[in-house]
Amino acid sequence: MHLNPYGEYAVLLAASLANDWPPARAQIEERTREFGMTMAFARHEDDHARARTVIDGWLEVVDAEDDARRAELLNRQMSRATAYPRLVNHDDEGWHLHYRDEDQSLAHVLHAVISVGTAFHLTTRGMHRLSRCAAAPCRTVVVDVTRNGRQRYCSVRCANRDAVRRHRARAR
Repeated sequence: MHLNPYGEYAVLLAASLANDWPPARAQIEERTREFGMTMAFARHEDDHARARTVIDGWLEVVDAEDDARRAELLNRQMSRATAYPRLVNHDDEGWHLHYRDEDQSLAHVLHAVISVGTAFHLTTRGMHRLSRCAAAPCRTVVVDVTRNGRQRYCSVRCANRDAVRRHRARAR
């Protein structure tokens, strides 16, 4: 059995959606494929708007002022997910866990996968490993998957821009 804990990829998917929100449901589902989700989603009329609500709720976790508040928000989200793990072997690729029923909406699945994945990510790597880019005014979500756990910037460009800003402030 292959154990898929919905960890890193779920958080990276959430950050990808938060940083570059797709204009339509089809692009959200396409993005889920890019991050490794393979099963089809039941179609619901309000999928796009409800998925946006999921991401907005997740951003509250990202922006929480401390670890206790982050945990409180995440626990609340997981309690509302009402998903349970189930063994599946679709396409004979091997048994693994999914946190969904076959007919759940895209938004419901995102809610379950992202909240559980974020909890796995933060509890296994550290509660500080989810933030916004440290280079103001950039507000890009940063998911720290580095070995040393010190990623503060979304890109080398932002890191360099912030270093130049700090250097010029010291030179004054």
